[in-house]
Amino acid sequence: MELEQLKFLSPEEVRSIANEFGTPVYVYSQSEIEKRCDIALLFPNEYGFTARYAMKANPNSTILKIMRKKGIHIDASSIYEVERALVIGFKPEEIMLTSQELSPNLKSIIEKGIFYNACSLHQLEAYGKLFPGKEVSIRINPGLGSGATQKTDVGGATSSFGIWHEYMDEVKKIREKYNLKITKVHTHIGSGSDPEVWRAVSRYTLEYAEMFPECTTVNLGGGFKVGRMLDEKTTDLQKIGQPAKELFIEFYKKHGRKLRLEIEPGTHMIALCGSIISRVVDKVNTGSKGFEFIKLDTGMDSNTRPSLYGSRHPLVTVAANGDTPSNMKDYVVVGHCCESGDIFTQKEGGAPETRTMLEANIGDLIVMEGTGAYCAGMSTKNYNSYPETAEVLVQSNGKPVLIRKRQELTQIMQNEIGIEV
Repeated sequence: MELEQLKFLSPEEVRSIANEFGTPVYVYSQSEIEKRCDIALLFPNEYGFTARYAMKANPNSTILKIMRKKGIHIDASSIYEVERALVIGFKPEEIMLTSQELSPNLKSIIEKGIFYNACSLHQLEAYGKLFPGKEVSIRINPGLGSGATQKTDVGGATSSFGIWHEYMDEVKKIREKYNLKITKVHTHIGSGSDPEVWRAVSRYTLEYAEMFPECTTVNLGGGFKVGRMLDEKTTDLQKIGQPAKELFIEFYKKHGRKLRLEIEPGTHMIALCGSIISRVVDKVNTGSKGFEFIKLDTGMDSNTRPSLYGSRHPLVTVAANGDTPSNMKDYVVVGHCCESGDIFTQKEGGAPETRTMLEANIGDLIVMEGTGAYCAGMSTKNYNSYPETAEVLVQSNGKPVLIRKRQELTQIMQNEIGIEV
């Protein structure tokens, strides 16, 4: 049976980092991040291209700085992400705001030079009132979606993201009312990235661009699938992008307009660039007809994806004493949170499922791979009052450096206001 392997760390590096920085700890590879940026920047295009990083995937400032140096722009999902990106050094014109929430601070944000992507008729109307005659983008729900689960599908009738495709007449009325210039149309269907669905949405999006003569850019979103497990495949951006490029060429031949292409990868750019090093803190079993569990010193407070989506991550055993384990065993791997859903190996619906791994003993290390995206940035921080997990970057020269300290108890409680009761 083929077992999952370490992605970018050696067993010696795993032990060294664990000893120097403690566990649990996120570890990222600068070389891998730069490589993924290069792949994104080679996305097929004909008339100009921008790769925007969906920074919600992992907003650590060091990671953002690496991407900024590579020429990646930003897809921000809130005004707070906008402010964070500005602090890091991104120029306002390199940031686009696409948010579910209409911020009361929208006026000041746009006046800084941030480009706005309206995600509802209400947002478009509010923007028009504030900025008549100004350029704007619209996010359209094209009626199609793609995702590994319903929770990662952000297109179609079950999704609240974007302006429903049947409401283009209302969009045009608001556009005329405020003399808005819709210079960009945007779609984003989810995280499944089925090539045929994605091609269809590309065609539909170009049809929306045709409705607005002032449109110069088409943003096809992101959500490109990443294969974390051996039985999963990573979306090949060259294969999925080539048909889109051909559609852009067809559009130019038909309408005489050269449209710039944008994409917004998040997972694809960072997921496989990160790992969590944890330690086995206990082993229990539930008898001959039950399971053998190994408990880690991390849990849903560091990676909530398994409990939220039923997601799978490779789990690799690294013996603490330097030996190479040879025996294989079936384990249910669980986290340290006092929560029945804190299970890293589970079936759809949450029931425990065993994972065949090299034997692990208390004190050994378990490396959870594919945790660069939607883990540190999307976790149940401080559940059970566990501190925020430290983060380490392995620089291009191979040296690991701390890029986020482990949280202290005083920091967890710092915003609480103690009153006499």
